[in-house]
Amino acid sequence: MKNLNKSQRNALLSAIVASGTDDLNVMFLAFSMSTIISQLGISGAQAGWIATITNFGMLFGGILFGILADRYSKLKVFKWTILIFSIATGLIFFTNNIYYLYAMRFIAGIGVGGEYGVAISIMAGIVPSEKMGRISSLNGIVGQIGSISSALLAGLIAPIFGWRGLFLFGLLPILIVVWVSRTVKEEELHIESYSDEDNESAQGSIKDLFKDRKTSYQTIVLMVMTTVQIAGYFGMMNWLPTMMQQNIGVSVSGSSTWMIATIIGMCIGMFVFGQILDRIGPRLAYGIFLISSAVAVYLFTFANSSTSILIGGAIVGFFVNGMFAGYGAVITRLYSYKISAIANNTILNVGRAVGGFSSVIIGYILDMSGVPLVMLFLAGLYIISFGFMITLPQLKANNYKTLDNKVDIDTSTSTVKNNKRLAEA
Repeated sequence: MKNLNKSQRNALLSAIVASGTDDLNVMFLAFSMSTIISQLGISGAQAGWIATITNFGMLFGGILFGILADRYSKLKVFKWTILIFSIATGLIFFTNNIYYLYAMRFIAGIGVGGEYGVAISIMAGIVPSEKMGRISSLNGIVGQIGSISSALLAGLIAPIFGWRGLFLFGLLPILIVVWVSRTVKEEELHIESYSDEDNESAQGSIKDLFKDRKTSYQTIVLMVMTTVQIAGYFGMMNWLPTMMQQNIGVSVSGSSTWMIATIIGMCIGMFVFGQILDRIGPRLAYGIFLISSAVAVYLFTFANSSTSILIGGAIVGFFVNGMFAGYGAVITRLYSYKISAIANNTILNVGRAVGGFSSVIIGYILDMSGVPLVMLFLAGLYIISFGFMITLPQLKANNYKTLDNKVDIDTSTSTVKNNKRLAEA
């Protein structure tokens, strides 16, 4: 890290911070939902579609901007994704009906879905691969800080300016774009878009994720794992506070305290996971966290006091969401650099789109049975993910390599190549 030039350091910092701001924007909805339902006069089903439409936007934006970033300029696409989700979030201030809100959330989702993989790709182009676990963990921790900041802003701003005024603060990430434009020179990043500028087939494509049976299976397994990751996260954060209030007798303020303890556990888990991922490799790291997640989630069913709920929530958060920090690092190392943004965006956003339905499934299980079966369902998801994970031999060793050789970046020639490619674009 010490050998990075100024542009590389600033680009790396911007990529890490951007993830916190997109989480900030996404979570504004969670803290405004009850007021939106009341003021717009919409049903619970209509409100539920807001998050679903946002996830669809993320999937579309992830694929679109992943392709554009890998084919052309990662830095320029990165800035465009931030502008899109920031402006769309700010425009929610003018909402007067549910359909306008749907449209703005879909557009914001496009930007958020595109930003993640492009940011990871920028990091991977700057940071040595053996340190990506640690850098990716910082990316995840900043995302949790963004969620906490969203809660604080909601408490301070919404009572004064209303829920519409809260969304105006979604324009803040534009400052990142301004800062990057002023402090980062793209020609100094030495980030290649694809390996052979004279061979059009070398340009990244989503087809590269399924180019042969081995790669296709790898992609599907990672999609299953990210789906479980998102399903477990949404299930825990959306439903557990409600279940504690209804079945254990915890107050609303008590469930809020649990949420804070859980998020703190998540941040510590991400930090630890990033460290051990780089040291012991993904198979052992994910194996430990997936099995521990299954056990921790199921045992949380038996928490029956304020102390056990707080400690249990922190432990569950540590294991369940600590793993999230590793996907960017693993996907970046398993696929050629020429499709790093495509791979990260497609795999994660498929997980978001599918895993987001876990809230519906959990609600159905609660109606039909109760909390113990919900916890058993969530624990079972992590066992399923573990079963798929161990079938990937590519994850066995710490020095796992890509199926396709990564781009070897020659810093003495990359500036010329990048400038030529940008001029043609």
